[in-house]
Amino acid sequence: MKDHRKERAQAREKAKELVSKMTLMEKAAQLKYDAAPVERLGVPAYNYWNEALHGVARAGTATMFPQAIAMAAMFDEEEMKKVGDIIATEGRAKYNAYARQEDRDIYKGLTFWSPNVNIFRDPRWGRGHETYGEDPYLSSKLGVKFVEGLQGDGPVMKAAACAKHFAVHSGPEAVRHEFDAQASLKDMWETYLPAFEALVTEADVEAVMGAYNRTNGEPCCGHHYLMEEVLRGKWNFDGHFVSDCWAIRDFHENHKITKNARESAALALKRGCDINCGNTYLHLVAAVEEGLLTEEDITKAAERALTSRFLLGLFEGSEYDAIPYETVECKEHIEEALQTARKSCVLLKNDGVLPLDKKKLKTIGVVGPNADSRMALIGNYHGTSSRYITVLEGIQDEVGDEVRVLYSQGCHLYKDRVEALGWEQDRIAEAVTVAEHSDVVIVCVGLDETLEGEEGDTGNSDASGDKIDLHLPRVQEELIEKVTETGKPVIVVLMAGSAIDLNYAQENCSGILLAWYPGARGGKAVADLLFGKVSPSGKLPVTFYKDLEDLPEFTDYSMKNRTYRYMEKEALYPFGYGLTYGDARVAAAEIQNHVTKDSGIELKAEVENLGDRDIEEVVQVYIKDMDSRWAVRNYSLCGFQRVSLRAKEKKILNIKISSRAMTAVDDRGERYIDSRHFKLFAGVSQPDERSRALTGHSAVELAFSIDG
Repeated sequence: MKDHRKERAQAREKAKELVSKMTLMEKAAQLKYDAAPVERLGVPAYNYWNEALHGVARAGTATMFPQAIAMAAMFDEEEMKKVGDIIATEGRAKYNAYARQEDRDIYKGLTFWSPNVNIFRDPRWGRGHETYGEDPYLSSKLGVKFVEGLQGDGPVMKAAACAKHFAVHSGPEAVRHEFDAQASLKDMWETYLPAFEALVTEADVEAVMGAYNRTNGEPCCGHHYLMEEVLRGKWNFDGHFVSDCWAIRDFHENHKITKNARESAALALKRGCDINCGNTYLHLVAAVEEGLLTEEDITKAAERALTSRFLLGLFEGSEYDAIPYETVECKEHIEEALQTARKSCVLLKNDGVLPLDKKKLKTIGVVGPNADSRMALIGNYHGTSSRYITVLEGIQDEVGDEVRVLYSQGCHLYKDRVEALGWEQDRIAEAVTVAEHSDVVIVCVGLDETLEGEEGDTGNSDASGDKIDLHLPRVQEELIEKVTETGKPVIVVLMAGSAIDLNYAQENCSGILLAWYPGARGGKAVADLLFGKVSPSGKLPVTFYKDLEDLPEFTDYSMKNRTYRYMEKEALYPFGYGLTYGDARVAAAEIQNHVTKDSGIELKAEVENLGDRDIEEVVQVYIKDMDSRWAVRNYSLCGFQRVSLRAKEKKILNIKISSRAMTAVDDRGERYIDSRHFKLFAGVSQPDERSRALTGHSAVELAFSIDG
């Protein structure tokens, strides 16, 4: 990415000059998320709060991409950059239109509070689907490209990205306002911090948002170690820092580390939190009067906040002011959203039933609460689409009049009946009838944002958006069982943002397609995959556990026995797993260079499609440290590359692996190469036994050593 130090220095000087003309009250008013106008200086009102996890959110019509966890399943850096660029383009188009009408409301600015690069360490976390999964390397690579696409590479930032929620944060939602996440320095630097570090040091992300919780005793929005020593110190972060919404109020109301709002505001600002999402910074001037802050503290924060607005060209204009409103949800953007949906779906099981052949079918049954659900398409933090295509509609559009489609809702998403006056499971009989009259049955089950999401945003009052366990609601599990008992081939289409217990479906159903929350027109993408217009190519960015039996308590932030790098038992579906309609494998691999501590690794891999269908596949490379006492228990992803392969085609891939992959992290949080002997594994999945059993292929294993 281009070095923007010159532009930042110029913007900072302009911000300093502007802020120098403001009164104390005017400067303080720039530090709330809804910054007040300073009309005498020509500074309009500006709202920093905008969302864009998978499309411009909460501000009207926009292209709706699959949820973030789904896009992570693409394992495709360049596709992530395209998505970021499209979001920035539509954000600019909408901003231009709104600004002309002096509409400076919430969600209508250019400071997008995305991406969420927290580690999805526990499958119960309701917000995990906002992330890029459980692996710090994958999250880093995808997050960097998303930020690069969003911010652009010109002298003016196209939009401002924000890395959230810094830093050790992944539930539980119900107690996040008072919770203290205890994490060792090893776990922090090995797992929780790398993605944030990459976004700051490689992508020059413009903003960082602090989390609600405490980490090792200090609140994340007023954390000396994280904010001052690491972020501003070690990483030289020079953008602005924003609190999560009303998180600073938690300092005195819930964390009990300050006495009142003035002390909370002072602590956050002194630690480097420039912008308050909330209203605690209304007390900044009073804090100055009490001697808790100086005017210089407020000046410094105001300069950082205004620097971002200058970098966006909001005072002096830019080429982006000419982006027309017509780019919003244009044909090209919709097609890109469909492309990401097709690439993100993960085929978990196929006994040969897929792809479906319309010529051999007379009747298809489509059942389930998510079959015709718009909610199941969109995930959370979403915009509005001008058109939605559910899975049912996608299938109906695909088969037209060639095949009869029978439909039943089957059951409620989670309640024990659809009609309030009906018997329990009042749609089961209809679903079974549909199955009995069909050649094949597609059962669409899962969750939506009312069951998994953010505390306060979901209807899941029992767990505040988190999951209590890995099971689908019991009514859905019964639906799958009853339909399967008819003896007809059953394909489960799972629409969810996290790991679900699919043990029954794996044992008893013919096929399983994980569609995630695939975006506004995701039903078309699912139909394209079911009927073989495209081969599935997504890979799991999270582990699907068989159960929660050996998983640590949700509140335990130790990485022991969590995620594929540390788990001690076999997964149901491993991280990195996903089938295609072809049969690809890495046939051979070799290291092309003499490996030293500084050189990194140049890997040459031969991949071949043994099948008779054109496919896309993801070649994955994992590394295992054979010597160091600090090595992760299993191995770590260190390289990946998506590749298209025609039937029977072979290709040679060159994959570069950074020397960082050979490092280990000790209990002081220090990272260094601590071993001479390593193994590399190159394949289309993890090198574990379960992946071998599911795919029928083993990874190529290479042992190598480096100079001491």
